[in-house]
Amino acid sequence: MPQPRKAGRFGGSPAHHKHIVGNLASELIRHGRITTTHTRAKTVQPTAERLITFAKRGDLHSRRQAGKVVRDPDVLHHLFAEVGPAFAERDGGYTRVLKLNPRKGDNAPMALIELVADVGHATDGTEVDEPRRRWSLRRRSAASEEKAEAPTAAAAASSEEEPSEPEPSEADPEATSEPAVADETEADPAEVEARLAAEQDEADEAKVAEAEEELEPPEDEDGDQDKA
Repeated sequence: MPQPRKAGRFGGSPAHHKHIVGNLASELIRHGRITTTHTRAKTVQPTAERLITFAKRGDLHSRRQAGKVVRDPDVLHHLFAEVGPAFAERDGGYTRVLKLNPRKGDNAPMALIELVADVGHATDGTEVDEPRRRWSLRRRSAASEEKAEAPTAAAAASSEEEPSEPEPSEADPEATSEPAVADETEADPAEVEARLAAEQDEADEAKVAEAEEELEPPEDEDGDQDKA
């Protein structure tokens, strides 16, 4: 009489082991790939391939058999609607296991188990599943995004305030793509400096003349007659 295998059980009881394997298989079908220990990846691989075989059959009995392992209705629907048809022409080998670096802390051997076809599942068909992060990391990333968006918002506001140059109209025959030439000619810098120097000299001479007039004593008519 065959005896049940005693090794490789997860959890404290056979029921706990069955729930762990079912949850791993559900997450593998939901996301298309998961990272776990190498032992769990090798243990869940036969269960996941058996579920995909049920999905390829697609009948009511197969759906009920898969529902014993996959308890999430959305994942079960995704299994029979997308994963099963994706492997319709494949006779086996629906998953692969890739070894990764050991886990930090307990040095447990890690592995990546994934579906061969890219049939990852999104909850509502639009959002993409992202890895979970700690609240501090999410808060830090949100602050950095706000700082990055601030200069762009200021630049957009300044660009809106600046008036845009009118484009030449096609109906106007005089409008051309060449830039308009100013009527006034640019002055020579040497002439400008010479003119400013001359004006400064004239101002200095006027100031000297005014100072000399103030220093001259007034003429005394009576004094000239007495001397005579």
